[in-house]
Amino acid sequence: MQLISLAAVALLAQNAAAQNMLRFACSQLVVDRVDPIVNPGVRYTPHLHQIVGGNSFNITMDPASHDLPGQSTCTSCTFKEDMSNYWTAVLFFKAKNGTYKRVPQVGNGGPQGQLVNKGGLDVYYIPSGKTTAFKPGFRMIAGSAGNTDPKQVKSAAICHRCWTSTNDNNFVGGAPCTGKDTVEVPMDISCKMIRQTLIFPTCWDGKNLDSPDHKSHVSYGGGSGANGGGSCPSTHPVKLPQIMYELMWNVSTFMDKSIFPSDGSNPFVYSMNLGGAAAHGDYVFGWKGDTLQKAMDKGCNLNKDCAAAGITAQTPDQYNACTKKQQAPEEVDGWLKALPMGDMAMKA
Repeated sequence: MQLISLAAVALLAQNAAAQNMLRFACSQLVVDRVDPIVNPGVRYTPHLHQIVGGNSFNITMDPASHDLPGQSTCTSCTFKEDMSNYWTAVLFFKAKNGTYKRVPQVGNGGPQGQLVNKGGLDVYYIPSGKTTAFKPGFRMIAGSAGNTDPKQVKSAAICHRCWTSTNDNNFVGGAPCTGKDTVEVPMDISCKMIRQTLIFPTCWDGKNLDSPDHKSHVSYGGGSGANGGGSCPSTHPVKLPQIMYELMWNVSTFMDKSIFPSDGSNPFVYSMNLGGAAAHGDYVFGWKGDTLQKAMDKGCNLNKDCAAAGITAQTPDQYNACTKKQQAPEEVDGWLKALPMGDMAMKA
């Protein structure tokens, strides 16, 4: 493990002490072309997702009848009480010859400790002041799968960071979506990994568990970045925990300009065949009982057991073992002739 500067550790430790938060690993449940929020009941949706969380995830997940904690028998996330589902688009590398390959995901380190992932992503729940946990049936999305304009991305809500080492503990930069972080995916060959950050809205209208666009029932607060969200507007007065996803994409094997597209375009695209401005995440709440509310109230921290809230951390072997078969079966690994967007994906 490479050493981090003592000054950086001290600063981050000071911030962590001032604000407890849940930060934990979720391994891959499945990589599948389904989306029960945007395209309920549909197999082979317009683009591919990587999904983590409770194994009751399915193509429909009707909020009126689907009980995630009751129907899931395991979760690919650290806390066994968390049967929520979290998913994002998938990052691909497009080679000069027109073929595509899914970029692998790895765990996340840094001053707050190593997180062990088998694919998947890391989840943060960051409280700020009086925080109200989500209700059963709640769902929302962050970002827009069709966006091509980085200027339309909510400030400090979606970003990418160039990581110049394959050692995830060699911490780079400051707080998420600050400094040299960009909306677009970095393509500099010095990048060995790319950290993607997705930050969700933190203010709720207090009435609707969802909305037609899956966004209008929530709003971003007055804050910016991973600070708990700031004050809420009068239209959305209920303060929620701030959910943040972090994904570590290992791009080290692709950083050879001789295989980049000859037209000079960015070789890294998400599964919609669009760049970083189209990055997005989906969330369906599924914690057991009032465990998340207690975790926020009791100051539970990071990925540790918290008896005060009744939450228990699984071992990596336990959450890594929770997987699910594809509901839209197709090849998603290795070199593909085209992105899985229309017809079933085929090997190159």
